[in-house]
Amino acid sequence: MIEAIKDKEEWRKQIALVPNSDFYYSYDYHYLSKNDDEQPVLLKYKDGQTSILIPLLIRNIENTNYKDATSVYGYAGPLVQQIDKTINVEKFQKALNTFLNQNSIVSVFSRLHPYIEHQEMILNGLGNVNALGNVVNIDLTDTIENQRAKFNRRLKTYLNKSRRSCTVIEGNLDEHLDDFIRLYHENMKRVDADDSYFFSEDYYRKILLSSEYESELSLCVFNETKEVIGASMFMKKGNIVQYHLSGLSEDHFELNPIKLIIDEMRIKSTHEGYKYFNLGGGLGSREDSLFKFKSGFSKDFREFKTWKYIVNEEAYKTITNNMLGENIEINEIDFFPAYRLKKRVVKI
Repeated sequence: MIEAIKDKEEWRKQIALVPNSDFYYSYDYHYLSKNDDEQPVLLKYKDGQTSILIPLLIRNIENTNYKDATSVYGYAGPLVQQIDKTINVEKFQKALNTFLNQNSIVSVFSRLHPYIEHQEMILNGLGNVNALGNVVNIDLTDTIENQRAKFNRRLKTYLNKSRRSCTVIEGNLDEHLDDFIRLYHENMKRVDADDSYFFSEDYYRKILLSSEYESELSLCVFNETKEVIGASMFMKKGNIVQYHLSGLSEDHFELNPIKLIIDEMRIKSTHEGYKYFNLGGGLGSREDSLFKFKSGFSKDFREFKTWKYIVNEEAYKTITNNMLGENIEINEIDFFPAYRLKKRVVKI
């Protein structure tokens, strides 16, 4: 039987029982990330001492009586508490299918977590798990000196130059949040980012104030003018540090403020005893200039995967045909779920 948890305190209680769950599983992040038409839910399945938790956002499918489910932006997927090798995965999958069908959920999409074990084992046989690319990890269990030895030569040169000109400080929410927002929004406009990458001041403030994880706002100050020229937001929970959002001044690219901020966070987090520092990947699944920037710090790559599951094939096909037209070849559409493609194109 699947229990759908929507209560904040119960959600927090269940996640707290799983070691190293990461901040992407928190109730606060789900609540802040959801759109107006989305309902955060934590699905719980229990079998003996083993519990399986899956956080999702449930949303209505326009002009139908059906719903679908997706994950928050970032890294999510199933969490397994006290895994038992005798666990009956088929029994779990049957219970999940019963829940999804009873709640008229046509499809499920979830980004998976490159650092969390057992996810593919739990999902094997339910739809498809696809590898999209890599994320970059810095092994914080290694010595600080060995970590730096793995940087590419150009990165070391950039960091030496940046340290001579700049200082990294820990930001104060009341004093420095405006600096972060200005630089982050400037960055998003420069790369012509989708509207979904722009958030309200309330979002930034609340995500940094949550008690479910540790958050840090790091700023890079140009020594000569005392101007804040770069800012990054980091989230820490369990044994993982996540590089979440950042922005920099267009006038100070040559000083590489974000590289310096990341390097200072690497050193600090190593001293604090964290195990992984996830820098993320490129844009989408591509190993592009963003990925090249991150991979200068480390060649410890982890595969980033997604889960796509059509629960109700007949309803999925009918809804897609109604949305996109009878002649559409559903199998040729890369976007998932296919019936949301039209809405996405209109938005762009």
